Amino acid sequence: MLKNYIQAARLRTLPLSISGIIVGSSLAKFNVWTYQSLGNIHNFGGNYIFNKNFAIFWLAILTTIGFQILSNFANDYGDGVKGTDNDDRVGPKRALQSGAISPKQMLNAINITGFITLLIALLLIYVSFGKENFGYSVLFFFLGIASIAAAIKYTMGKNAYGYSGLGDVFVFLFFGLLSVCGSYFLYTKHLDYMVFLPAISIGLLSAGVLNLNNMRDRESDAKSNKNTLVVKIGATSSKKYHYFLLIGAFICALIYTVERYVSLKSFLFVIAFIPIFKHLYTVYKNKNPKELDPELKKLALSTFLFAILFGLGQIIL
Repeated sequence: MLKNYIQAARLRTLPLSISGIIVGSSLAKFNVWTYQSLGNIHNFGGNYIFNKNFAIFWLAILTTIGFQILSNFANDYGDGVKGTDNDDRVGPKRALQSGAISPKQMLNAINITGFITLLIALLLIYVSFGKENFGYSVLFFFLGIASIAAAIKYTMGKNAYGYSGLGDVFVFLFFGLLSVCGSYFLYTKHLDYMVFLPAISIGLLSAGVLNLNNMRDRESDAKSNKNTLVVKIGATSSKKYHYFLLIGAFICALIYTVERYVSLKSFLFVIAFIPIFKHLYTVYKNKNPKELDPELKKLALSTFLFAILFGLGQIIL
């Protein structure tokens, strides 16, 4: 049974989900391997060293992973009970679709995952803001609740926004802007307007992964009345939209790097766009949407590579 839940958690999606945290943390000039100030270090019995920023980084990672797993469980449940996951769908069978997990069991998993993720988020908020920044704590608490609601409402319920073509907007906002700018704010307690450029890059790349998924499933989604943006605008326009997302991500990252140029190491992220532009050519030449399935993993991992290389470019200057 545990194996079924692990499969339903879709672990392969986790690197993409934490990309924004990596970028936001690197922009805050936080290196997880170094200690920034003696004031943030506490010795526990002489055996362990706890660093506040170190804790923020890993708690933010765990919180984001929790949101992603919650979203995956909710997506499995929502598409499963609506019949969207059927034999017409490309890719591996989902847990509800295959009968490996019952709807009731999946609902329990959603509730437990949501509760645990909220607890981790509260700990993250406390470690970051403490008692002296109550206003920030309240703001991030509501952002956490909004993130949980967004994860659940993507495909669950009568008014699931994923069924009305709004999935791309929410992915851009939560995986891009909130993930990068939010994690940056956790360290610095302020926002630099330039941070929005790499945040937009991550948001556009994440939306690109969703768009690719929807391009692959366009025919089966249309039959199931899942009106994704791809279903609404059609195959040709969805390709053009895909080009816009990925090229736009490159341009935003490039503008940021040029404006904040320090050394050539800042341009490390360009390496990640080599497979991304190769992927764009594959999409351009594609005639059969089902053949796009292998490209999902490539684009997701390329986004993760972008986050790593961009982060290194900020830290090892």
